[in-house]
Amino acid sequence: MHDGSESKVASADAVVIVKRRKGIYVLPNLFTLAALFGGFYGIVMAMNGRYDLACVGIFLAMVLDSLDGRVARMTNTQSAFGEQMDSLSDMVSFGAAPALISYIWALKELGRWGWIAAFVYCACAALRLARFNVNTAVVDKRYFQGLPSPAAAALVIGFIWLMTELGFKGTESVWGISIAWVTFSFALYAGLTMVTNVPFYSFKDVSMKKSVPFAVIVLIALGIAVINIDPPTVIFGVFVVYGLSGYVIYAVRKARGVQTSVISTSTDEPDERGLHM
Repeated sequence: MHDGSESKVASADAVVIVKRRKGIYVLPNLFTLAALFGGFYGIVMAMNGRYDLACVGIFLAMVLDSLDGRVARMTNTQSAFGEQMDSLSDMVSFGAAPALISYIWALKELGRWGWIAAFVYCACAALRLARFNVNTAVVDKRYFQGLPSPAAAALVIGFIWLMTELGFKGTESVWGISIAWVTFSFALYAGLTMVTNVPFYSFKDVSMKKSVPFAVIVLIALGIAVINIDPPTVIFGVFVVYGLSGYVIYAVRKARGVQTSVISTSTDEPDERGLHM
């Protein structure tokens, strides 16, 4: 009887220990919340007419979003809660926020066409994030299926940031071309490219733990210096190139007769456990 009571106590303690382990990891979720704040901050600044700060908020959200997953893996603090929280944060910072900022800055001048473009971008961001979540187990990790939402946001917000730094408003025209219609084009291009099957290189096969030649460190330092010369122009240019790179990869694969789809194992919808974005 004594041994039985001890085993019951031990099992009860084990249950308590398991329950205590079910919690929310603070460190990676702090990065996710900070990225969410960046998107929210961008919307508020746009409402106040500070479009430069609005754009900075979105780009800071991009940096923080790229860190939360890496921090979780480095500290072994991955969780289903964190993955879902990250996806919801992305929807705000790279879906709703760019759509609203672009609408307030320029698209509202186009009437119904303006809010249609903003909604198409926002809806495509939601569809892209949902598809990423359910396809994460079957997509080739080296490529994204469609333009990733942070890069899509960078295309739209990068253009607004560049124009703002050059002193132009969304209601003006440059060389006879309406800035509002150019914003319209970027919003539609970024939004629709998010939901295509065009492959975009993910850089996930680049390992930060491997040693590299000294020249690589020098090139990184030069890259940072170039960005600091004119951040809006350089950053926008980089994401324009990246936003076109997927179609180049698609065309090259098509010409070589290589499979263009990045679905590597199955076209069936995988089990939705362990979602991540």
